[in-house]
Amino acid sequence: MSEQTFEQLLEASMKEIAVGDKIVGKVISVREDQIALNIGYKADGILKREDYTRDNTLDMRTVAKVGDEIEVKVKKLNDGEGQVVLSCRELVQSRLNEKIKALYESNQIQHGTVVEVNAGGMMVKVDNEVSIFIPKSLATLKRNDDMKELMGKEVDFVISEYNPKKNRVIGDRRSLLLEAENKKKEEALSKLHEGDIVEGTVVNVAAYGAFVDLGGVDGLLHSTEMGWGKRQNPAKVFKVGDKVKVMISEMKDGRISLTARFPEENPWTLARTNYAIGKVVKGTVARITPYGAFVSLDPYIDALLHISELRYEKVPKVEDVVKVGDVIEAKVIDFNEKEGKIALSIKALLPVPEKVKEEEADVADVDIESYAKKMEEQPEEQ
Repeated sequence: MSEQTFEQLLEASMKEIAVGDKIVGKVISVREDQIALNIGYKADGILKREDYTRDNTLDMRTVAKVGDEIEVKVKKLNDGEGQVVLSCRELVQSRLNEKIKALYESNQIQHGTVVEVNAGGMMVKVDNEVSIFIPKSLATLKRNDDMKELMGKEVDFVISEYNPKKNRVIGDRRSLLLEAENKKKEEALSKLHEGDIVEGTVVNVAAYGAFVDLGGVDGLLHSTEMGWGKRQNPAKVFKVGDKVKVMISEMKDGRISLTARFPEENPWTLARTNYAIGKVVKGTVARITPYGAFVSLDPYIDALLHISELRYEKVPKVEDVVKVGDVIEAKVIDFNEKEGKIALSIKALLPVPEKVKEEEADVADVDIESYAKKMEEQPEEQ
């Protein structure tokens, strides 16, 4: 028996491989886009990123290190540079599918890192291996929430759909957010009661009022309840982020109504005395309408000076007597606290014309009851 050379002995020790064989190789080096393996063959094997995964952003240094063993498939015996081309995408995908299936069947909350965000949703990676797509409709609570803020952050979600035949895996983050919000809302509601005075933060401003966060639950401060003054455009009074003191006026069916009209600040409490019927008051004409002028008596209370109360004689137009900005003196002739109305009269402060006196006297001289009785006693004409 002839003595074999070292090269012959080495070649004899090398296993024979063929395209399609499944073998196990040991990692000898790792780069961002490929892994080199010792496969017990006369040439080393190269596992490129595209033969490992569909994810072209995957850094191969995150999936293996020197010394690790990886099961691979022989794709080509020579890549043109003497190296064996390996693949394990099918093997990896099969293993990943098994892992995804296990995650789905566990029905447990998963934790992952957001690695990609686009118009359709976001991609989340679990254990730096399994990629789960969460569509936009299931990613946030509101459609206009910015998902870009989640890039690179860890999020919780559940796997709501798994269909390996269609290669479809869907994650759901919204249900968890909704559950947490409802729990927070229930806790907040349990601590609030009608009549409570609380401080909140304006979270949204609409044409009809402002929504105020009371610590996990929102309440509506309607434009009619923003204060004792005149009704104003909420957008001119509040902006998102403003702190505001409010009182809970009603809690019904999970909805909270708020008011900033605190009873102790009610200007009508003092108005009972200051603007009682018969009092002579001063005010500024704030606005004019065809039927009269509204007079500002203080920052919170306006009174109506009807056109018929400007003069004893007929007044064609309100502007013929008063104009916006005029400071006038008038007598209070009606006070209705319940409806928040006060009526004024200028003519009540003026001398009564002789003609009016005569008309009033004529009316006063007529005995209505006697006249009516006399008419009843008078026989009807035949």
